[in-house]
Amino acid sequence: MEGELAGILGRLGIAAGIGLLVGLQREQADSRIAGLRTFALTALLGAITALLSFEFGGWVVAAGFLAVGAFVVTGNIMKMRAGLPDPGLTTEVAILLTFGIGAYLMVGHIEVGIVVGGALAVLLQLKAQARKIVSKLGDRDVAAVMRFALLTLVILPVLPNQAYGPFQVLNPRQIWLMVVLIVGIGFAGYLAYRFLGARGGTALSGLLGGTISSTATTVSYARRVGRAEGEAPASGVVIMIASSVVFVRVLVEMGVVAPQAFPTVAPPVLTVLLVFSALSFWAWRRDARDAGPMPEQENPTELRPALAFGLIYGLILLAVAAGESWFGSEGLYVIALISGMTDMDAITLSTAQLTRQGRVEADMLWRVVLVASISNLLFKLGICWIMGGRALVRRLLPLYGAGAGAILAIIFVWP
Repeated sequence: MEGELAGILGRLGIAAGIGLLVGLQREQADSRIAGLRTFALTALLGAITALLSFEFGGWVVAAGFLAVGAFVVTGNIMKMRAGLPDPGLTTEVAILLTFGIGAYLMVGHIEVGIVVGGALAVLLQLKAQARKIVSKLGDRDVAAVMRFALLTLVILPVLPNQAYGPFQVLNPRQIWLMVVLIVGIGFAGYLAYRFLGARGGTALSGLLGGTISSTATTVSYARRVGRAEGEAPASGVVIMIASSVVFVRVLVEMGVVAPQAFPTVAPPVLTVLLVFSALSFWAWRRDARDAGPMPEQENPTELRPALAFGLIYGLILLAVAAGESWFGSEGLYVIALISGMTDMDAITLSTAQLTRQGRVEADMLWRVVLVASISNLLFKLGICWIMGGRALVRRLLPLYGAGAGAILAIIFVWP
């Protein structure tokens, strides 16, 4: 009995605390509807009505909610009659939510109530920052957000979660989930590019370019060198940094898709990342100069490229499963060399998917990914040769050569 009483009192105290926290923010914002005391009382009212509902039924909570709503409406009417109109509804909604949090704390998980209450206070406090963010978003950016919502919240849930085809590896929902992961990584880089500005310096251009698409970044800066050979030093640094970020991407992808294998795959890939980071830093110190404004980045949430990646990923997933079944590790390495030329994500995700299913060993996973990375470096070097010319290749060849040598050493020497 005493323990139950202590639990009730503790929940009432948490409800009052959340009400005080939210009320403090509204008081500081000079809200004319409710402040510190009103929010605390509203949270306690929700908690008490929830307690009474155990004895009298849930209608008590509904009646309390309606009463709070009536008080809010009355307060707004009185305010308007006094000539103090306030078109915002933030405080009004916050009051109703605070009542709901107080009621939930008496019947649900305390942790959920605390998280929701804290999130409410933080959202109210971030009004100025939210307006600043929205002011930087253009129509194109808002459309990108909506397309990402289409990919994640509309298409993904309706796809069948069942394996089809040879080797039982073509699961539409799992394939699209990988599409969402890749688009999400690129979209995060795109938003950072939009908010940090196109002119963020050589290092930032490389980091953002590698997050969005290292291949597209290589093409953009190689074209720049093709138009003006003097751009080769700075453009080479950007391309090298973007190529280093690739290993961060694959680490994230392997960690998300095959978390049980991450302790095995992370050390060798992290070692490669450290080598490429050191080479990038050396190149940046040698050729430190402004790389100029970042080229306009393509929106990674477009539906057509997402569908194309899903198709490529499904084909490579099927090829990896077939290669592993028919030819063993040799087949996987051949597929990695071919697919890695244009894209690292598909081979990484497909091999990680099979590793999660227990069909490919974790040691094989990271070796396949590193073999694909060598192929990817050669492909980018070819792009630089064709579009940027010898000046750019002379900058990158020693860096890529050292990086590829380190990758080969790790593949053969790592225990």
